[in-house]
Amino acid sequence: MDTLRFYFVTWNVATRNPGQDLNALLDFPSQFNKSKPLPDFYIIGLQEVKSQPQNMVMDALFSDPWSSTFNRILCRQGFVIAKSTRLQGMLLLVYTQLKHVTHLRDIEAQYTKTGLGGMWGNKGAVSVRFNIYGCSVCLVNCHLTAHEHLLADRINDYNTIIKQHIYHVSETTNILYHDYVFWIGDLNFRTDHPAGNSLSSEDIIALLKKVEKDKYTSLLKHDQLLAVKDAGDAFSEFTEPEIQFPPTYKFTIGSDEYDLKRKPSWTDRILYKVIANNYENITLRADLISYNHIPHYTVSDHKPVVAQFNIKAFSNYTEKTVEFAPISRIWYIGDADFRTQCTLSHDVEINPNDWIGIYDADFQSLDDYKVYEYLAKVSLPQGPITAGQPRTITLSFPVGSGVRTPGFYRFIYFSQPNNDVRSVLGVSEPFEVSSKEDRLVTIDPCEPSSSSSSPGRPAANTSTADIFTDFTGLDVAKLSRHFANDLSID
Repeated sequence: MDTLRFYFVTWNVATRNPGQDLNALLDFPSQFNKSKPLPDFYIIGLQEVKSQPQNMVMDALFSDPWSSTFNRILCRQGFVIAKSTRLQGMLLLVYTQLKHVTHLRDIEAQYTKTGLGGMWGNKGAVSVRFNIYGCSVCLVNCHLTAHEHLLADRINDYNTIIKQHIYHVSETTNILYHDYVFWIGDLNFRTDHPAGNSLSSEDIIALLKKVEKDKYTSLLKHDQLLAVKDAGDAFSEFTEPEIQFPPTYKFTIGSDEYDLKRKPSWTDRILYKVIANNYENITLRADLISYNHIPHYTVSDHKPVVAQFNIKAFSNYTEKTVEFAPISRIWYIGDADFRTQCTLSHDVEINPNDWIGIYDADFQSLDDYKVYEYLAKVSLPQGPITAGQPRTITLSFPVGSGVRTPGFYRFIYFSQPNNDVRSVLGVSEPFEVSSKEDRLVTIDPCEPSSSSSSPGRPAANTSTADIFTDFTGLDVAKLSRHFANDLSID
């Protein structure tokens, strides 16, 4: 089996904007360890991203500062946003290396509101599920009910999310049915067990000062989450790595000092669940690499928590693939008919909603298509289909389709059996789109230049004629646009 590395971040950002460099949060290779490999996936779950009722439309239309910052950092490293989803202040970002994109199957996002009895999305969960190399993965980011005395509400939040989170992939309609589940977020469980007979804030601080070698056993016996797990009330299906870091809440913003108005607590957690024996003769597992907090971030009253896992997936696993033929010709804007071909593996079932997106060659998100066309509109009629054999279809893009700006682009084939689920079956190599008016004028280098000048124009200075070329009459603006497509100028 192959190994995939997942890197998780959960952070309640307290409605603040990024005010510190986030590179350290993502554990990139340093100058002292340049050979350290990057993870295959980054999963970032944020809570309390600034969101107000009057801003909900704007939140849906424009990227927030946190997403923009993570995008700049990770996309520069070659990652692509596989899926992002948001419910008010809860944000879940899933990034993957480009090489994995064509193996993403059945991507679906879901959410559950638990605030105000299920009417409001300030509390609840967002999730993304997908299949990768034959294994199903579910990623959940949640923000549960706050306050020490509302433990019963947190338990109810968990069970509501489990019941109401329903997916449209038949084998994995429930969170718990997936091969791998990772549950992250501000779970809001406090150091307040048993209720009414627990430690004060001052007692907790005194015990923290006595902790040696990151052993927090004496404090964790008061942790509400561990208590409800043991009792079977919530999260009993999940495993949490050993906690070897101090409580991550509540801090005075801008400092590393606890705000004693709240009991220092491990509110921010990362848990996981694996169905180890879901396949015959194969054992799935998630191996912990690290689980820790990042203490030097002070923009919030929470500290971020990170974890890395290696998970097992099937080797050389391929299913339902689409391969685009190489595109050597330039697609000139306004061409009457641009054609190319793609080959579908024998197991691809064409759905009425399948579509082909045209993306920038260096696209950063699967949601950032420039234009798209439904396959049914651009595919030409096929001949007889032989069962069990690949089939090649011709794609014909009529006038009015395609992009309007010269540049380099890719085709991406999406299988979409319904409005909620989609799979990436194929990505083309980059191809060029150009404007007909940008074609360069071809000049015969063998044709001798005239020794006479045009009327009213002085003769060329022969001392510089061999060094400088006379560009008189050439449209430099059009020429520069042509070269701008081929040159990267900072």
